[in-house]
Amino acid sequence: MTAPRQMALGAFLMATGHHLAGWRHPRAHAGGGLDVEHYRALARTAERGCFDAIFLSDTLAMLPGRLEALSRMARTEHFEPLTLLAHLAVSTRHIGLVATVTSSYNDAATVADTFATLEALSGGRSGWNLVTSSNAEEAGNFGRDRHFEHACRYRMAEDFLQRVRQRWRARGVAPVQVLAGASEAGKELAARQAEVLFTAQPELAGAQAFYRDIKQRVVRHGRDPAALKVMPGVLPILGASRAQAEERRAQLQELVQPVVGLSLLSDVAGGFDLSRLPLDGPLPELPPTESGVSRQHLLLELARREGLSIRQLYQRIADARGHRVVAGTAVDIADQLQEWFESGAADGFNIMPPYLPDGLDDFVAQVVPELQHRGLFRRRYSGSTLRDHLGLAHSKETAEHG
Repeated sequence: MTAPRQMALGAFLMATGHHLAGWRHPRAHAGGGLDVEHYRALARTAERGCFDAIFLSDTLAMLPGRLEALSRMARTEHFEPLTLLAHLAVSTRHIGLVATVTSSYNDAATVADTFATLEALSGGRSGWNLVTSSNAEEAGNFGRDRHFEHACRYRMAEDFLQRVRQRWRARGVAPVQVLAGASEAGKELAARQAEVLFTAQPELAGAQAFYRDIKQRVVRHGRDPAALKVMPGVLPILGASRAQAEERRAQLQELVQPVVGLSLLSDVAGGFDLSRLPLDGPLPELPPTESGVSRQHLLLELARREGLSIRQLYQRIADARGHRVVAGTAVDIADQLQEWFESGAADGFNIMPPYLPDGLDDFVAQVVPELQHRGLFRRRYSGSTLRDHLGLAHSKETAEHG
C-alpha cells in the first residue's frame, strides 16, 4: 500500500526574520544575525518540528541601497552560511542544512569540496541552493565593471554545476540540489538539474500554473516529476483569532520606515533608483534588469494588476518580498497550506517567519501539530539524511544521473 503524500517544510532563517521591519518588533532578537546561540536555538526548534531542512541565503556584497536605508536594517550583517551550517551540524541530528552559494563568483572545485565536507560532517544532510547572483553589486568585488548578463549567468551555472558534480562523483557524494527563481532560464535549469525549487508565488492560480509548467518540463527532460519538489515561500502571521493575526500584521507594517521600504522596492525592481519619484505616484515602466528577472516581473505585474502607488507597493512587499503571506489562526494557516498542497500548487513550503525567534516557535507549536493531525506532515523522522526526508533518490543513483 502506497504511503499518503506528505508535504515538505523548510525553515528559511533570515537573521531576525523576513518582515522588513521584523527586527523592530519588541520580541525579535535584533542582533540575531551575529549570535550563534540564536541560530543554534532556531535549528533545534525546526528539528523539534520535524522540518526537512533549514535554509540560509547569502550575497557576496553589501545589499544595494543608500547608507541611510542600510543602517536601518538588521540583515546587513550575518554569518557566512556554510561555516555556520558546519557548526549547526554538530548541534542537530536530523534536520537538513541548505546553504546558498553563487556559481557566478566562485570556484567549482572549492564549492564541491566544501559541500562534500558539510555532507560528511552532517551525515548526509547537506543541500546546495545554487544561485547566479541577483545582486549586481557583487561584480565589483570580483574585479568586474559590470555584472554578467542574465542568460550568460545561467549558461555559466550549468557548466559550473557539471564540474561540481564530476568532483562529487569521484567522492561518492551528492548533496541535495536546490534552485530558486522563476525566469525562463531558471525554470529550464531547474527542470534539468534541481531536486528542490524555491519560488515566490503569491496567488493560488499562478502557483498552480507554475507547478504544472515546471512538472511538464521535468518530464520533457526525461525525469520523474516527483524528483523535483516545488516549495513556494510562505510568511505566516499567527493569532488566537483572525482579527488578532491581522492586527499583528498591521503592527509590523507600521514599523516599516519609508526610506527602508523604498530601498527594498528599488532593489527588487532591478536595482533602479526610485528615490526621486513621488511616493504616492505609480511605478513607472522599468527597463529589463540583469539582476532578479523573475522577481522584477512579479513586482511589475502586481503593480499593474492592483494599480498600486510606489508607497503601496513597498508596503505590500515589506513582509515577504513578493512571497505569499498568510495571516490567521493555526487552523486557518493549515487550511491554506493544505489547499495549495492538495490542489497542485506545491509539494511543500519554505516557511519564512516574520520575526525571530517567536515566529518559528509559534509555527512549530501551533501549525505543525495541526498539519500532523491531518496526516499531512510527519510526526517523527523516519530517516537520517535530507534525501530520506524529501523522499529523493540516494547519492549513487543521483550522482550517476548528474
